[in-house]
Amino acid sequence: MKFRFVLFSLGSIALAGCSTIPTAGPTVSDVLNQAAVNGQRYFDLVDVDNHVVTTLLSRPAGTFPDRFLSYGKPPAPKIGIGDTVSVSIWEAAGGGLFGAPAAAAVPGAVAGGAAASIPSQVVGPDGGISVPFAGRVPVAGRTPLQVQNEIEQRLAQKAIEPQVIVTVANSVNDLVTVTGDVSNAHVPLSVGGTRLLDVLVSAGGGAGGGAAAGAGATGGGPKAPIYETFVRLSRDGVTATIPMEELISDPAEGIYAWPGDILTVADVPQTYSVFGATTTNNEVPFGAPKLTLVEALAKAGGLIDARADPQGVFLFRFEPPAVVGALNVPPLGTGPNGTSPVVYHLNLKEAKNYFYAERFPIKDKDVIYVANAPLTELQKVFTLINTVTGPVITGVVTSRAVSGGSGS
Repeated sequence: MKFRFVLFSLGSIALAGCSTIPTAGPTVSDVLNQAAVNGQRYFDLVDVDNHVVTTLLSRPAGTFPDRFLSYGKPPAPKIGIGDTVSVSIWEAAGGGLFGAPAAAAVPGAVAGGAAASIPSQVVGPDGGISVPFAGRVPVAGRTPLQVQNEIEQRLAQKAIEPQVIVTVANSVNDLVTVTGDVSNAHVPLSVGGTRLLDVLVSAGGGAGGGAAAGAGATGGGPKAPIYETFVRLSRDGVTATIPMEELISDPAEGIYAWPGDILTVADVPQTYSVFGATTTNNEVPFGAPKLTLVEALAKAGGLIDARADPQGVFLFRFEPPAVVGALNVPPLGTGPNGTSPVVYHLNLKEAKNYFYAERFPIKDKDVIYVANAPLTELQKVFTLINTVTGPVITGVVTSRAVSGGSGS
């Protein structure tokens, strides 16, 4: 009788402690029930189906057109403060203000004329340069052609049919700054416009690229695999980042560079985390340009047969408002930058869902969780009971054997 009472008491204690049994995480029902508690919604729960996968795959891959396309092609470059400007002046005949023979001063000049090249000048804080007999000429914010016309007008009554050419020998304003893993350089923009990829090629073009890129260019290409290389564009207080692979493969991403743009090329390894009833519980690198949910689970060693609940595969992610709206779930806006926490639920006990998992795109810093099967938790209870009662049973049996079986 005492033996049975001891077993009953220990078993009751073990069962009472079921809620404190160590576990890898919530069960399927826990996750489903915790989306909203007492009227408070903590995350959106989305069952993965064809609509969900199609919505996620239709998301624009890049962000440059959305964020910067309104700028379009930049206007023609203008002279700015700090730029170095050169001025050459021709006269139709000798004996004028600039009396040197044209052929001696400027190759290709008309014989019998006269020309002068004014030493290069840096545009001063007042936005002007000095031209003999023309005075202080405002140039900042104007095109070279506009400056030429004004100088000609000022000299029209002083020189013999003056013709002027203004060139920008060095600009510190019509530049794009490139930093990061490709190079550190200032790349000048062409008059016809320069696209982002052309800027990067000029900055990291290897041999011969240094002169075109400007001082400080190191040459060479990205050091990391291209699928781990990202390009960040900062312009007028707005910053957006896309994979280098998309900048190369998608012509729409190759928008025009604007003066003052900052391009940063960085190695950003893409990873996701896996928890629960999988062979590997760890942070896992993509190791490829793109990854699907099936591939992500396979890289983590797959589900553990003896533990996993195939009905309980969950993926945790913050989604932007546009995606939340397309999924037809309430926007919560409690995540970074107004995003909403979304938990995608996949039931792998249904064969059709494997096709959805094979297309479901994994994003950087996703969290995948596979719940334990209910039987696993029950097995833990029996293991705990056996751990507690086993030594007692052994002791009682031994005691009874020693005493010859007397007592109860």
